[in-house]
Parts: sequence; C-alpha cells; structure tokens
Amino acid sequence: MILFNAWPALWRMSLLALALLAGLGLVQPALAQSDPDAEIATAVPAINADAWRQVRSGETGPNYRDSRFDSNYNLINAGGETWRQIRNRWVSPFGLIAIGAMLVMITLFYLVFGRKDLDEPRTGRKLLRWTVLERSLHWTVATLFIVLALTGLNLLYGKFVFRPLFGDAFWAGMMSGTKVLHNYLGPLFGALLIIILAKFLMRNLPKKGDWAWFKQGGGLIGKGRHPDAGFANGGEKVWYWLLATAGLAVIASGLVLDFPNYGQSRDTMQWANIVHAVGALGLTAVALGHIYIGTLGTEGSLEGMATGYVDETWAKEHHNLWYEQVKDQAIDADQVAARSRPGPDDSAPAGERTS
Repeated sequence: MILFNAWPALWRMSLLALALLAGLGLVQPALAQSDPDAEIATAVPAINADAWRQVRSGETGPNYRDSRFDSNYNLINAGGETWRQIRNRWVSPFGLIAIGAMLVMITLFYLVFGRKDLDEPRTGRKLLRWTVLERSLHWTVATLFIVLALTGLNLLYGKFVFRPLFGDAFWAGMMSGTKVLHNYLGPLFGALLIIILAKFLMRNLPKKGDWAWFKQGGGLIGKGRHPDAGFANGGEKVWYWLLATAGLAVIASGLVLDFPNYGQSRDTMQWANIVHAVGALGLTAVALGHIYIGTLGTEGSLEGMATGYVDETWAKEHHNLWYEQVKDQAIDADQVAARSRPGPDDSAPAGERTS
C-alpha cells in the first residue's frame, strides 16, 4: 500500500530528472554561444592557408558566400583581409602619430616661443575684415568639422578607450549616437565646405610673394619685420588648398560610404574607407595647428573672426598689403560698437568694396 502511494511521487521525480537532463543538454549550446571563441570554433572553421586558397580560387561553399539575392560575393575574401591589415597596421597608427605629433609640436612651440604679440600698441581704430555671412559660414563649418573629427576618432579608437572604462552597454549606446551624428552631419558639412571654398577662392589664389612668407616662417618666430601678405597669407592659403583637395576627397569618399545603395562594390567601399580615414586624420592634425595660430598663438586673430573687425596695428603687421588698400576705411571703436546691424556697404570686407 505504501509502495503504491509512493509510485506517483517517484514518477514525478523521474520526469523532473529527465527534464533537468534535457535542460542541461539545451544549456550547453547556449553557453557555447555566450563565449565568442567557442561560438566561432563551432560555427566557422578556422581561417587557415587552405581556406584562403579556396577563397582565392573561388572554391568556397555556400557557407562562405553572401546570402543576399543575386550575390556571388564571398563573405571571406582577400580584399577584405587586405583592407583590415591596412586599416589596423597603417591607418590607425598613422592617425595617432600625426595628431599626437602635432599636439607635441604645438606645446613645444608655445613653451619655447610663446604667443606672438603685436609689435606695436593698438590704435583702437578698426577695419572690417569678415562680414556676418562669412563669419557664420566659418563658424558653422568649423563646428561641424570638430563634431565630425571627434565622432570619427571615436569610431576609430573609441572601443580602446571608452569600452574598458564604461562597459559594453554605455559604449554601444555611445557608438550608436556617434554613427548617427557622423553619417547625417557629413553631407551637410560637405555642402557648406563647397560653398565656402567657392566664396573664398579668389582670395586664396597663389602669388609669388607667398614663398617669401614661408621662408620667414610666417613671422611667428622672432621680432623682425613681418613678411608681406595680402588678405590671405601663405599659411592660410595652404589650409584653403588642403581643404580644397584632401577635404573634397574626404567628402567624396564619405558619400560613397554614406550611401551604399548606388551600386558600388564592397571593394570600392573598402578603398573609400581608407581614403576617408587617411584624409580626415591628416586634416584633423593640420586643423590643430590652424586652431592654435588663430586663437592662442597670435594676438588679435580670434577677435577678427569673432567680431568681424581687426585693429589697424594687427592689419598692418600681419596683412600689410591688404592694409595699404583699406587703411582709409578705418573707423573708431565706438563706431564699431554703434553698428548693431551691418549697413549696405558692409556686404564685403574692406578693400573688396572699392575694387
């Protein structure tokens, strides 16, 4: 009687044991999948010399091919491996070296030579150098450039910095926002850069006097006479033409990456990625020097782009050829303060209205 009454309990325990064993059997694949190394070992054979031989000869099976409609592209391919090697072994170190070296040079230059102050006292009389439209274009493009540079650096190096510090969840959200900002602001930056390049083209055409400016170091070193310069000096022209060449290459390659639905192949996308990264990293490094010279490195430069006006002394010292053209248009500081809105004659910088 006791055995008969215990039988249902034993039956239930047997079923529970079987369920437990089945559960353990199901858990093992899940545990294997939670381990990336174990998952790779079970899902994809090791990529060895034989696998690369098959890839290059086209002998790969269906597990190695793109599953999209009408695609015969190999998921594992020599071109992708070449891109990975170039990106990891050359592009990423190049970016760190270029940007790090520029920061070191700027720091050493500032510690050794300090800020380039004006050689003569300010007169208090002002010359219009940048219109409201030109300043708006400059600051908009500059802001977009900084945002794109920071988001681009995060895409390239962020996983080595923020992922160990904050963990996967924070890093994943950060990267998602970074990609959205970079992808959507890039085309806007490209359109505005083309506008600003077209507007400032005539001021930045090379002239024979530019070489003398470079030979004298742009006047940043020493107390001698500052080299001759028109509206744009040699250094500003170099920055302009870097934007007009490397900058446009970065924009074009970025559009190839941003809009992959126009028939470009993966090989094209890979090379566009390399061009985009190298150009952007190089421009970021040079931009640090441009920012330093226009702010901390040279007295009076920042206020010109901030207010539109520069002091006579600054104009005479840094852009003497331009100053000679416009010196009769200088106005007192109180007149500048009284101008709440640009008048009809302020549509272009001084010196160009009289041409």
